[in-house]
Amino acid sequence: MPLDPGAQRVLDLIRSFGRPPLHELTPDEARAGNTAARPILQPDPPEVAMVADLSCPGPAGPVRLRQYRGRGTPDGAVLPCLLYLHGGGWVIGDLDSHDQLCRSLANHLGAAVIAVDYRLAPEARFPAAVEDAVAALRFVAAEAARLMIDPARIAVGGDSAGGNLAAVLALMGRDGSVPAPCFQMLLYPATDMAGNTPSAQRFTEGYPLTSKGMQWFIDHYAPDRAQRIDWRASPLRAASLAGTPPAFVMTCGHDPLLDEGREYARRLDEEGVHVTHLHVADQMHAYLGMGRMIPAAELTLRQAAAALRMHWGLD
Repeated sequence: MPLDPGAQRVLDLIRSFGRPPLHELTPDEARAGNTAARPILQPDPPEVAMVADLSCPGPAGPVRLRQYRGRGTPDGAVLPCLLYLHGGGWVIGDLDSHDQLCRSLANHLGAAVIAVDYRLAPEARFPAAVEDAVAALRFVAAEAARLMIDPARIAVGGDSAGGNLAAVLALMGRDGSVPAPCFQMLLYPATDMAGNTPSAQRFTEGYPLTSKGMQWFIDHYAPDRAQRIDWRASPLRAASLAGTPPAFVMTCGHDPLLDEGREYARRLDEEGVHVTHLHVADQMHAYLGMGRMIPAAELTLRQAAAALRMHWGLD
């Protein structure tokens, strides 16, 4: 499937800048490049009814959070909530990198979104990001009344590395080690650190995420190869996915993570989990953060939100 025209414009722009590929950068250089690209690629952040910075106790100190309430939601209403984990390969990203995306989701959901600023590698390696995500989920569930959130309707979600963390939280919730989320929204998720799928071998250069770039992320996050088969790093390696909450899984065609995302959706289905799998064949990894140049990003967010709204009984 040919690449979406907007996505192709992004690739042409990246080439025109002559920027080195991700795997040739230091983490600080990659973070600076990501920050510099935001005003070029991201739309203006939409207005929401409320946004507030919060924090919760974490294993290495406070974990920063940001709460949104969607535009048009009534003041004082108790809302369903999506706990959102940002992408960026466990190395890049923060509350600001995904502020526009979380605002859009809050508005499309007509609900609350709480974003998590988990610790990043290589400064904090696996399982630090998992530990912070766990702390955030426990906090939101425990403080639901104060946050005006319905504790029975807390979903987890994320893109790429954030989708990995959301899938791990869903498994932990099934097993009783964290409050059980009611839904998992996995947007081009990383599910297996083996990196030996056909799609990983196909997308080796010219894209925002390539197989070498993904390996760069994994090397920073989980340099100990023995850790990479831990299901908290590679949820596809969990012995069973049965009993996890209903899922929305989105994959895209021009993405080294395509095959592991597809396999995760297939396993959810075969193991009895209700799953909606949306495959966007003409898009590339990370396009959800490029809505200024790729209008389809907003459509995908609407589709993901519609699946969760239906589960919540809002539609």
